[in-house]
Amino acid sequence: MDTRNKRMIRERVAKSFNTIIMALASLLLLSPMIWMVSTSFKKPKDVFTYPIQWIPLDPVWTNHFKVWMTGDGFALFYFNSLKISLILLIGAPLLAAFAAYGFSRIPFKGRDSIFLLYLCLMMIPPQVLFVPKFIMFDWMRIYNTHWALILPGLFTVFGVFMIRQFFMSIPHEISEAAFIDGAGHFRIFFQLFLPLSKPVLATFAIIDFTWTWNDYENALIFLLDKKLYTVPLGMQNFMLEAGVDYNLMMAAATAGVVPLLIVFFLGQKYIIQGFASSAVKG
Repeated sequence: MDTRNKRMIRERVAKSFNTIIMALASLLLLSPMIWMVSTSFKKPKDVFTYPIQWIPLDPVWTNHFKVWMTGDGFALFYFNSLKISLILLIGAPLLAAFAAYGFSRIPFKGRDSIFLLYLCLMMIPPQVLFVPKFIMFDWMRIYNTHWALILPGLFTVFGVFMIRQFFMSIPHEISEAAFIDGAGHFRIFFQLFLPLSKPVLATFAIIDFTWTWNDYENALIFLLDKKLYTVPLGMQNFMLEAGVDYNLMMAAATAGVVPLLIVFFLGQKYIIQGFASSAVKG
């Protein structure tokens, strides 16, 4: 056997070994979600049986119907979360792209210093801002409304940073050629930069949707009316009413994961490309 064949065999063995390791790691990471879905179809007495029964022998479909048909309106909580998350899914990337274009392509005095100060906001823990935001929202009369979650979510430092890094990787010759042809900043932004930025915009939109959908702290502090509750708050309320009914709890959690999976699968092809392109330039 010559040296080339030996090297090919070693590469195949190494690749197979890596594939097996990654498959086992993936199963380990997915096991809590699999248990959650499995438990949502079990009877109460089968929840903590050992060894774990991953596939229920007698699936109980009524758990999922009870989640939607009983309680204080899980469907309303679901609608509230969808409304807030979809508004931010569109609004946050667009506004972040506007700011990112300004920080990357419009020269003005102190631009880099202002951007550095802007980045410093990422170091402030969100919990520190709860009291100032509470006072401001009360003064603006948006406390205990969905606007208390939507308005702050439209402006994200992380989104501006991420998209700005992508814009920095676009050659200046493209925008300079557009200027020579008579295009202004708005035309260059909408007709050149936005079409080129689909990967990073999609990546940020998915991340922002996930943050918004799972946001528990802000909803807990700024929403009082039960009719305004989102899914995380609604699940807590449902859990209190259902006591320790883990079947209904897991059925509600399963329903809450569905929009995240849909958004992820729709935009997954852009995620790696978006992160890679955003890390090209600093």
